[in-house]
Amino acid sequence: MNNNDFQVLLYYKYVPIEDAEQFAKDELQFCKSIGLRGRILISEEGINGTVSGPKEVTQRYMDHMHAMDKFSDLWFKINEADDFAHKKMFVRYRKEIVALDLDEDLDPTQLSGNHLDPVEFREAMLDEDTVLLDTRNDYEYDLGHFKGAIRPDIHNFRELPEWVRENKEKFMDKKILVYCTGGVRCEKFSGWMIREGIENVAQLNGGIENYGQDEQTRGDLWEGKMYVFDERISVPINHIDPVVVGKDYFDGTPCERYVNCGNPECNKQILASEENQEKYLGGCTHECRVHPRNRYIKAKGWGHDEIVARLAAIGETLPAEV
Repeated sequence: MNNNDFQVLLYYKYVPIEDAEQFAKDELQFCKSIGLRGRILISEEGINGTVSGPKEVTQRYMDHMHAMDKFSDLWFKINEADDFAHKKMFVRYRKEIVALDLDEDLDPTQLSGNHLDPVEFREAMLDEDTVLLDTRNDYEYDLGHFKGAIRPDIHNFRELPEWVRENKEKFMDKKILVYCTGGVRCEKFSGWMIREGIENVAQLNGGIENYGQDEQTRGDLWEGKMYVFDERISVPINHIDPVVVGKDYFDGTPCERYVNCGNPECNKQILASEENQEKYLGGCTHECRVHPRNRYIKAKGWGHDEIVARLAAIGETLPAEV
């Protein structure tokens, strides 16, 4: 197919779903029947998904969802693509459509931060009294973020409430802006912050995805690329003056190429050039480089002597055999 014959859809909605487990099964069957691929989470509190396919398939899916009363106003953020962004189709039933695991859950349709459109959000970011908080994971932030945003030291969303509690003095009595990829994480988290006594909280409506597509902001004040949880790995956001903020894990040079550590027991995501990935045998540490199941080495087909020589080039050796 020609370029841009495919689309990637990003969407969510907090809305009560009766018999959510059965609904998830029905949706999986429908999605497979039309040739859609992606990942959809469904719970009693709503739906959260990202799917991809040829345009006629994605349009059929959007029509299918909009035909249901509860999803008649479902907002799809659409990205053009030249192929599928997903390998398979998954529809999972979950307790939450975004795992926050609060001691006391909350309903974002009843308690949530003020929603700002992209232009309003950009204006708010320029206010010196505003504190800008990235609610995503550390590896997402490292690839790209809004200029001046705080980077929480977290590796998954469930860790964010505790991090905020430990750093509460940064947020009390201040105007807080929060943002995430498509908006779904902020819906519940902004409400949680308000419940914690941090009252002046606003969120980017539609997330970074919407901000990058807005014709007025055109991604202004965004640095780097946006991490996405599909085969694309990253997408551009700033269409005015893009810069690279990601740094190579091994030498700190500018880099936007995410790879997984070759050790399957580690699997850490790191930014690395092809040259450095090869130089360091695909491993993020010495232990990972010499791991007997190093996938990178297996893919390269390197034998014992080649491995020894490559390790010697970086001042390392294979562990002594027991």
